[in-house]
Amino acid sequence: MLEKKYECFDVEIENGIAHIRMNRPEKLNSMNRAFWNDLPEIVEDIDINARARVIVISSTGKHFSAGMDLSVFAPQPGNKIDGADKHVIAEMFRSNVKRIQHSFNALEEARIPVLFALHGAVIGGAIDMISAGDIRWCTKDAIFCIQETNIGMTADVGTFPRLQRYIPEGWVKEMAYTGRRIDATKAKEIGLVNDVFETQEACLAHVMETAREIASKSPLAVTGCKVLINYGRDHNTADTLDYIGVWNAGMFPPSHIQEAVAAMGEKREADFPDLLPLRTTPM
Repeated sequence: MLEKKYECFDVEIENGIAHIRMNRPEKLNSMNRAFWNDLPEIVEDIDINARARVIVISSTGKHFSAGMDLSVFAPQPGNKIDGADKHVIAEMFRSNVKRIQHSFNALEEARIPVLFALHGAVIGGAIDMISAGDIRWCTKDAIFCIQETNIGMTADVGTFPRLQRYIPEGWVKEMAYTGRRIDATKAKEIGLVNDVFETQEACLAHVMETAREIASKSPLAVTGCKVLINYGRDHNTADTLDYIGVWNAGMFPPSHIQEAVAAMGEKREADFPDLLPLRTTPM
């Protein structure tokens, strides 16, 4: 399936790393309809078919992404809402927003880590997007902005429930209420990104090196880390400790531990089994 050509993305998979590159620099990598449809398809295909051990998302051109493409707000042909009950229209809008939200939920729900290499403008919907990933790095020229406030709307695709898990609530509110931009230095200071690099090339090189290190670990251990860190974020300590016990009761892997120890002693790369593909249908 990944041999398919996408309007907004290039996808390469090599040595356990899936590199998803946004490829509309002439449009500032804005998020058109194809973007919203194709991103979850790509991520879910990689995850469900166990095609990689880690995903890296980067971009091309001057900016990572200017956020939502204005063409998305244009009326859809054949949209039968003229004269419809306003409350029924509101329900339709809510349900459609949930479908858009799924495009980024796919990043958080993937079994494997999702890493971001950021540069230039990270605006509006791009904040929603990167908030759904696992780790973020950026270049020194990066700027971050909850742009929705500046155009008279409220961010609705994941910024608010996710961003406040990474940065202090006061900074979420300042960015949201004012629509102000923050620079790379501030982004690192408040914990939005892990580190800042001089150039786009240096940033991506670091992210890819981190991805290679992740890909060298036991995929079961790494997915366990993602599941349990995210569970602990959303639950109290007692519930999380109980769930960790349940996880290890079912998925504690002595053979993986033995292989890791042997590989360290023999100064070689460990050989771990990949995660298995999942069903593409419920049954």
